[in-house]
Amino acid sequence: MRIISYNVNGIRAALKKGFTDWLKTDPADIICLQEIKAEKENIDVREFEDLGYSTYWFSAQKKGYSGVAVLTRVRPDNIVYGTGHKVSDEEGRVIQLDFKELRLINAYFPSGTSGVLRQSFKYSWLDELYTYLQELKKKHPALVLCGDYNIAHEAIDIHDPKGNKNSSGFLPEEREWMTRFLKNGFNDTFRMLHPDETGRYSWWSQRFPSVRLNNKGWRIDYITVTDALKHQVADAEIFPDVKHSDHCPVYLKLKSS
Repeated sequence: MRIISYNVNGIRAALKKGFTDWLKTDPADIICLQEIKAEKENIDVREFEDLGYSTYWFSAQKKGYSGVAVLTRVRPDNIVYGTGHKVSDEEGRVIQLDFKELRLINAYFPSGTSGVLRQSFKYSWLDELYTYLQELKKKHPALVLCGDYNIAHEAIDIHDPKGNKNSSGFLPEEREWMTRFLKNGFNDTFRMLHPDETGRYSWWSQRFPSVRLNNKGWRIDYITVTDALKHQVADAEIFPDVKHSDHCPVYLKLKSS
Protein backbone atom coordinates (compact mmCIF):
# COMPACT_ATOMS: atom_id res chain seq x y z
CA MET A 1 0.00 0.00 0.00
CA ARG A 2 1.38 3.38 -1.07
CA ILE A 3 0.09 6.42 0.82
CA ILE A 4 0.65 10.12 0.18
CA SER A 5 -0.23 13.00 2.50
CA TYR A 6 -0.47 16.42 0.87
CA ASN A 7 -1.69 19.80 2.10
CA VAL A 8 -2.86 21.29 -1.20
CA ASN A 9 -3.72 24.75 0.20
CA GLY A 10 -6.92 24.77 -1.85
CA ILE A 11 -7.78 21.89 -4.17
CA ARG A 12 -9.15 24.22 -6.84
CA ALA A 13 -5.90 26.18 -6.90
CA ALA A 14 -3.91 22.94 -7.06
CA LEU A 15 -5.98 21.71 -10.01
CA LYS A 16 -5.09 24.88 -11.91
CA LYS A 17 -1.41 24.10 -11.27
CA GLY A 18 -1.48 20.60 -12.78
CA PHE A 19 -2.63 18.43 -9.86
CA THR A 20 -4.51 16.04 -12.18
CA ASP A 21 -1.48 15.61 -14.44
CA TRP A 22 0.52 14.65 -11.36
CA LEU A 23 -2.14 12.08 -10.42
CA LYS A 24 -1.69 10.53 -13.84
CA THR A 25 1.89 9.61 -12.87
CA ASP A 26 0.43 7.11 -10.33
CA PRO A 27 2.06 8.60 -7.21
CA ALA A 28 0.17 6.41 -4.72
CA ASP A 29 -2.78 4.10 -4.10
CA ILE A 30 -4.23 6.40 -1.45
CA ILE A 31 -3.81 10.18 -1.40
CA CYS A 32 -4.80 12.10 1.73
CA LEU A 33 -5.41 15.81 1.17
CA GLN A 34 -5.60 18.58 3.75
CA GLU A 35 -6.78 22.20 3.55
CA ILE A 36 -8.93 21.46 0.52
CA LYS A 37 -10.97 24.67 1.04
CA ALA A 38 -13.86 23.25 -0.98
CA GLU A 39 -16.78 20.88 -0.96
CA LYS A 40 -17.13 17.87 -3.22
CA GLU A 41 -19.80 19.72 -5.22
CA ASN A 42 -17.24 22.43 -6.10
CA ILE A 43 -15.01 19.95 -7.95
CA ASP A 44 -15.44 17.82 -11.04
CA VAL A 45 -14.53 14.58 -9.30
CA ARG A 46 -14.77 12.69 -12.61
CA GLU A 47 -11.17 13.79 -13.18
CA PHE A 48 -10.20 11.62 -10.21
CA GLU A 49 -12.66 8.82 -10.89
CA ASP A 50 -11.38 8.46 -14.47
CA LEU A 51 -7.98 7.65 -12.94
CA GLY A 52 -9.47 4.96 -10.70
CA TYR A 53 -9.85 6.97 -7.50
CA SER A 54 -12.92 6.96 -5.29
CA THR A 55 -13.19 10.17 -3.28
CA TYR A 56 -14.27 10.85 0.30
CA TRP A 57 -14.65 14.41 1.57
CA PHE A 58 -15.06 16.02 4.97
CA SER A 59 -15.32 19.74 4.39
CA ALA A 60 -15.50 22.57 6.89
CA GLN A 61 -18.85 24.24 7.51
CA LYS A 62 -17.18 27.56 6.76
CA LYS A 63 -16.88 28.06 3.01
CA GLY A 64 -13.36 28.11 1.56
CA TYR A 65 -11.72 26.95 4.79
CA SER A 66 -9.86 23.90 6.05
CA GLY A 67 -11.29 20.47 5.15
CA VAL A 68 -9.83 17.07 4.31
CA ALA A 69 -10.37 14.53 1.54
CA VAL A 70 -9.08 11.10 0.52
CA LEU A 71 -8.62 9.79 -3.01
CA THR A 72 -8.24 6.04 -2.99
CA ARG A 73 -7.92 3.18 -5.44
CA VAL A 74 -8.36 0.71 -2.58
CA ARG A 75 -11.98 0.43 -1.50
CA PRO A 76 -12.40 1.17 2.22
CA ASP A 77 -14.51 -1.07 4.42
CA ASN A 78 -15.72 1.84 6.54
CA ILE A 79 -15.51 5.64 6.69
CA VAL A 80 -15.65 7.73 9.87
CA TYR A 81 -16.18 11.47 9.53
CA GLY A 82 -14.55 13.42 12.34
CA THR A 83 -13.68 12.43 15.88
CA GLY A 84 -16.77 13.61 17.76
CA HIS A 85 -15.12 16.85 18.91
CA LYS A 86 -17.56 19.59 17.88
CA VAL A 87 -15.32 22.46 16.80
CA SER A 88 -12.81 20.15 15.12
CA ASP A 89 -15.57 18.43 13.18
CA GLU A 90 -17.14 21.75 12.18
CA GLU A 91 -13.75 22.68 10.72
CA GLY A 92 -13.49 19.38 8.80
CA ARG A 93 -10.19 18.35 10.35
CA VAL A 94 -10.26 14.53 10.47
CA ILE A 95 -11.52 11.74 8.23
CA GLN A 96 -10.85 8.04 8.92
CA LEU A 97 -10.96 5.04 6.60
CA ASP A 98 -10.70 1.35 7.43
CA PHE A 99 -8.86 -1.05 5.12
CA LYS A 100 -9.29 -4.48 6.72
CA GLU A 101 -7.36 -4.31 10.01
CA LEU A 102 -5.68 -0.97 9.15
CA ARG A 103 -7.25 2.35 10.06
CA LEU A 104 -6.00 5.37 8.13
CA ILE A 105 -6.55 8.77 9.74
CA ASN A 106 -6.16 11.89 7.60
CA ALA A 107 -5.85 14.98 9.82
CA TYR A 108 -5.35 18.69 9.35
CA PHE A 109 -3.93 19.94 12.66
CA PRO A 110 -4.79 23.56 13.58
CA SER A 111 -2.32 26.38 13.11
CA GLY A 112 -1.66 28.88 15.87
CA THR A 113 -0.08 31.54 13.69
CA SER A 114 -3.11 33.86 13.68
CA GLY A 115 -2.93 34.67 17.38
CA VAL A 116 -3.37 33.64 21.00
CA LEU A 117 -6.90 32.28 20.66
CA ARG A 118 -6.02 29.87 17.86
CA GLN A 119 -2.81 28.83 19.63
CA SER A 120 -4.89 27.97 22.69
CA PHE A 121 -7.30 26.05 20.48
CA LYS A 122 -4.35 24.21 18.96
CA TYR A 123 -3.14 23.07 22.39
CA SER A 124 -6.64 21.90 23.33
CA TRP A 125 -7.01 20.11 20.00
CA LEU A 126 -3.66 18.36 20.43
CA ASP A 127 -4.60 17.15 23.90
CA GLU A 128 -7.99 15.91 22.70
CA LEU A 129 -6.41 14.11 19.74
CA TYR A 130 -3.78 12.47 21.94
CA THR A 131 -6.44 11.07 24.28
CA TYR A 132 -8.61 10.01 21.34
CA LEU A 133 -5.75 8.15 19.65
CA GLN A 134 -4.67 6.36 22.81
CA GLU A 135 -8.19 5.01 23.19
CA LEU A 136 -8.59 4.24 19.49
CA LYS A 137 -5.32 2.30 19.49
CA LYS A 138 -6.85 -0.23 21.90
CA LYS A 139 -9.56 -1.09 19.36
CA HIS A 140 -7.50 -0.52 16.20
CA PRO A 141 -3.83 -1.34 16.92
CA ALA A 142 -2.78 -0.79 13.27
CA LEU A 143 -3.14 2.99 12.84
CA VAL A 144 -1.69 5.32 10.23
CA LEU A 145 -1.96 9.03 11.06
CA CYS A 146 -1.07 11.25 8.15
CA GLY A 147 -1.48 14.94 7.63
CA ASP A 148 -0.27 18.45 8.18
CA TYR A 149 0.67 18.40 11.86
CA ASN A 150 1.71 22.09 11.84
CA ILE A 151 4.64 21.20 14.13
CA ALA A 152 8.34 20.95 13.30
CA HIS A 153 9.51 18.44 15.89
CA GLU A 154 13.28 18.83 16.15
CA ALA A 155 15.91 21.37 15.12
CA ILE A 156 16.74 19.11 12.17
CA ASP A 157 13.18 19.68 10.89
CA ILE A 158 13.43 23.44 10.41
CA HIS A 159 15.86 25.64 8.50
CA ASP A 160 16.37 28.22 11.28
CA PRO A 161 15.63 26.71 14.70
CA LYS A 162 17.16 29.60 16.67
CA GLY A 163 15.29 32.27 14.73
CA ASN A 164 11.99 30.40 15.07
CA LYS A 165 12.17 29.39 18.73
CA ASN A 166 9.21 31.67 19.49
CA SER A 167 7.23 30.84 16.34
CA SER A 168 4.00 28.86 16.39
CA GLY A 169 4.77 25.44 15.01
CA PHE A 170 8.13 25.27 16.79
CA LEU A 171 7.17 26.30 20.31
CA PRO A 172 8.50 24.18 23.19
CA GLU A 173 5.01 23.02 24.20
CA GLU A 174 4.21 21.86 20.65
CA ARG A 175 7.50 20.04 20.31
CA GLU A 176 7.00 18.41 23.72
CA TRP A 177 3.57 17.18 22.61
CA MET A 178 5.18 15.63 19.53
CA THR A 179 7.86 13.94 21.66
CA ARG A 180 5.23 12.50 23.99
CA PHE A 181 3.15 11.34 21.03
CA LEU A 182 6.13 9.57 19.45
CA LYS A 183 7.13 7.94 22.74
CA ASN A 184 3.68 6.46 23.24
CA GLY A 185 3.11 4.08 20.39
CA PHE A 186 3.57 6.16 17.22
CA ASN A 187 6.56 6.31 14.87
CA ASP A 188 7.72 9.03 12.47
CA THR A 189 8.14 6.93 9.33
CA PHE A 190 10.36 9.41 7.51
CA ARG A 191 12.83 9.56 10.42
CA MET A 192 12.75 5.77 10.74
CA LEU A 193 14.45 5.56 7.34
CA HIS A 194 16.21 8.94 7.21
CA PRO A 195 17.25 9.58 10.82
CA ASP A 196 19.97 12.16 10.19
CA GLU A 197 19.09 13.79 6.86
CA THR A 198 19.00 17.58 6.97
CA GLY A 199 17.27 20.00 4.64
CA ARG A 200 14.28 17.70 4.19
CA TYR A 201 11.24 19.94 4.43
CA SER A 202 7.57 19.81 3.41
CA TRP A 203 6.47 23.46 3.74
CA TRP A 204 7.90 26.81 2.69
CA SER A 205 6.47 30.24 3.46
CA GLN A 206 4.90 31.96 0.46
CA ARG A 207 5.76 35.44 1.70
CA PHE A 208 9.00 35.50 -0.25
CA PRO A 209 9.52 33.47 -3.47
CA SER A 210 13.18 32.90 -2.58
CA VAL A 211 12.24 30.86 0.51
CA ARG A 212 11.42 27.71 -1.43
CA LEU A 213 14.11 28.37 -4.00
CA ASN A 214 16.68 28.46 -1.19
CA ASN A 215 14.99 25.58 0.70
CA LYS A 216 14.29 27.60 3.86
CA GLY A 217 11.54 25.26 4.94
CA TRP A 218 9.91 23.34 7.76
CA ARG A 219 9.03 19.65 7.99
CA ILE A 220 5.50 19.80 9.38
CA ASP A 221 3.79 17.08 7.30
CA TYR A 222 4.09 13.54 8.63
CA ILE A 223 2.90 9.98 8.20
CA THR A 224 3.19 8.18 11.52
CA VAL A 225 2.31 4.57 12.27
CA THR A 226 1.67 2.63 15.45
CA ASP A 227 4.12 0.04 16.70
CA ALA A 228 1.93 -2.68 15.17
CA LEU A 229 2.89 -1.41 11.70
CA LYS A 230 6.57 -0.56 12.25
CA HIS A 231 7.81 -3.76 10.64
CA GLN A 232 5.77 -3.04 7.50
CA VAL A 233 7.42 0.31 6.68
CA ALA A 234 9.18 -0.27 3.34
CA ASP A 235 9.81 3.29 2.13
CA ALA A 236 9.22 6.88 3.24
CA GLU A 237 9.97 10.00 1.26
CA ILE A 238 9.33 13.71 0.75
CA PHE A 239 8.75 15.11 -2.76
CA PRO A 240 9.75 18.81 -2.80
CA ASP A 241 9.73 18.97 -6.62
CA VAL A 242 5.93 18.54 -6.66
CA LYS A 243 4.69 22.14 -6.57
CA HIS A 244 0.93 22.67 -6.51
CA SER A 245 1.01 24.22 -3.04
CA ASP A 246 3.21 25.83 -0.39
CA HIS A 247 3.51 22.25 0.94
CA CYS A 248 4.74 19.19 -0.91
CA PRO A 249 3.64 15.54 -0.70
CA VAL A 250 5.08 13.12 1.85
CA TYR A 251 5.04 9.40 1.09
CA LEU A 252 4.86 6.03 2.82
CA LYS A 253 5.00 2.51 1.39
CA LEU A 254 3.78 -0.31 3.58
CA LYS A 255 4.60 -3.91 2.72
CA SER A 256 2.24 -6.78 3.45
CA SER A 257 2.35 -8.18 6.96
